[in-house]
Formats: sequence, structure tokens, C-alpha cells
Amino acid sequence: METKVDHFADRSKSWDMNSKRVQNAKGIAELIVNNIKLNKSMEIMDFGAGTGLLSYFVAPYVEKIVAVDNSPSMLLEFQNKCGQFSCNTEVIEKDLSTDTLDRKFDGIISSMTIHHLEDIPALFSKFYHMLDDHGFIAIADLDSEDGTFHSDNTGVFHYGFDREMLARHAMEAGFRDVNFIFANKISKPHAEFTVFLMTAIK
Repeated sequence: METKVDHFADRSKSWDMNSKRVQNAKGIAELIVNNIKLNKSMEIMDFGAGTGLLSYFVAPYVEKIVAVDNSPSMLLEFQNKCGQFSCNTEVIEKDLSTDTLDRKFDGIISSMTIHHLEDIPALFSKFYHMLDDHGFIAIADLDSEDGTFHSDNTGVFHYGFDREMLARHAMEAGFRDVNFIFANKISKPHAEFTVFLMTAIK
């Protein structure tokens, strides 16, 4: 059996200490809240939930968030603070690049995760089948970049995304009303990187 590597094991405890990361997650959450009709009966999945930064800011608007991530160390940090969330939570350790999750959700949110997955069309197809009718996706990630966003590109399959290509993948999976919104600009010493929020409906 292949040993799974947790690329975030050495970073999980300090992950939330990065103020830029917190502000990015908060800004994305505000965009989701302002562009998606959330309600307190909804059960949504946070894909690549990590330590729960995005979930924390979306929690007051939904009934339950199911945190899905393939990093056990990140999910442990999520569990350690889920008592602070304003909704019910559930944690599932699963790698959706190789596995499936037999659940249905009202929506799927995700922040800065999908560039770590190689097969985006397959991922969108899984998302589509995991949503109830009229369910939504709200996915934030990087616009196309030159590969210098990460200091170490281990586990990175995409240097950001071309929005038209991503929209095409979503529509081919069956999604409609695909829309992109500027979410944030992340400044690093050598360059600035833009982040989008993509929304779509099943």
C-alpha cells in the first residue's frame, strides 16, 4: 500500500497565524455570502477545508459544514476549533482526486485548493454529482501565474487557472450560470497574484 504524504503536516499548526491568509479567506467568504443565497437549512461541503478558515466565516449562514481534506494534520486543527463555529460541523479525511464521497450537499465551497488537483474535469464531475438539484459551487483560486506563487511547488499541478478554460470544464460537467468575480490580490515581495471566485449552479 502506498504511503500517503501529508504535505501540510509541518505547517498546519501555524497556518492560521498568517494574517494575509486570514484576510484572504474572510474576503472570499464575504463574496460567497454576497453572491450565493445561503440559508440556515443548508448543508455544504468545504473542499480542501484545511484548518477551517473559510468555513469559520461562512458558518453563521448555514446549518452544517462538512470539512473534506486529505491532510489529517490540517483536519485536526479544524476539529480543535470547531466549537467556535456558528454551525454544526463534520470532518471527513478523503482525497477526492483518487476517491469518491457518496453524499449530497446544497453547495460546495473551496479556497486555494483545486490547483493541487491534477484532473479538474474529473473533480468538477464529482462535484456535480455530489450536489442536490440547483446546488452551487463557489471556488476561489489563483488566476494563471508563472509558478512563483509557491516557494515549493511540490503537490502543485496548476500554476493558477485560465478562467475561460475553467468555465469550459465546469460547463462540460453540467454546470450552468458560471460566473467569475475578482476576489483578492495577494502581494509577495517579488510579484502580485490575483484570486478569483468562480460560482456556478447545477
